[in-house]
Amino acid sequence: MAGEKSAFDQTFSFSSLPSKKFSFLQDKDTLALLMKWSMLGRISAQSYSFDQSFCPYNSEKFVLCFFRDPDVISSLKKMEAGVSVPLDKPVVSVDVELVPCTKVSMELFDPIYSCGILRPSGHIVKCFHYAYPDYDELRQMLQEEDSEHYDVVRRGERGEFLFRLFKHLCLGGELCQYEDTIDPYINTTKQVYKDLISAQKDPDTKKISVVSTVIKVSAYDEFGRCFPGIREQEQTFAYLIVDPFKRHLHGSSAFS
Repeated sequence: MAGEKSAFDQTFSFSSLPSKKFSFLQDKDTLALLMKWSMLGRISAQSYSFDQSFCPYNSEKFVLCFFRDPDVISSLKKMEAGVSVPLDKPVVSVDVELVPCTKVSMELFDPIYSCGILRPSGHIVKCFHYAYPDYDELRQMLQEEDSEHYDVVRRGERGEFLFRLFKHLCLGGELCQYEDTIDPYINTTKQVYKDLISAQKDPDTKKISVVSTVIKVSAYDEFGRCFPGIREQEQTFAYLIVDPFKRHLHGSSAFS
């Protein structure tokens, strides 16, 4: 577009969109589940607009501009010694990972219902674990590659943003009270996913497709990793979800 810079010298500016509300952070039933899973107050979502065209190949520059933007710095929090605090030092570098995000239904989870992880009632089958007295086949499938059910969801599918959200919610926070049935996990995953992802219907084929780009991010200041947390942990994560058409960005992060 005329007036826009090449990818090599392009910079982005961001503006907070405080009026944007996310249903999963408003709905009382979902909030009760997040509290039960020890994620309430540890998972957040914020929205921003940006001023230039976005392309996935330029994600690193885009993310670096994001973490250096004054409006972002004033509103973003990091986890330090178990407390949410502002970013107080300049970000000098970022790590970015483009996360596959193609799903427009929950069919990815269908195999879980017929492989022995669940009873016909939807209750999750319990199993023995030497370290966790209250363990089950679902968490084993999510975490342990030698689980007999690990490949029920194909490895390529496990990388999808939808599956990652599901896994984050199932594993929960430090004091998580785990569910006996799968429905709360599935329903909450669907709600969060719909809140964060943009999709559109092709007017000719009527096919619905995801238009968002999902980027898993980490940021570093002069002393090392500073966002989303100092230590790299599976349940301390941050994703930027970019809608290139609306030029909107949703940032979602959680701290274990």
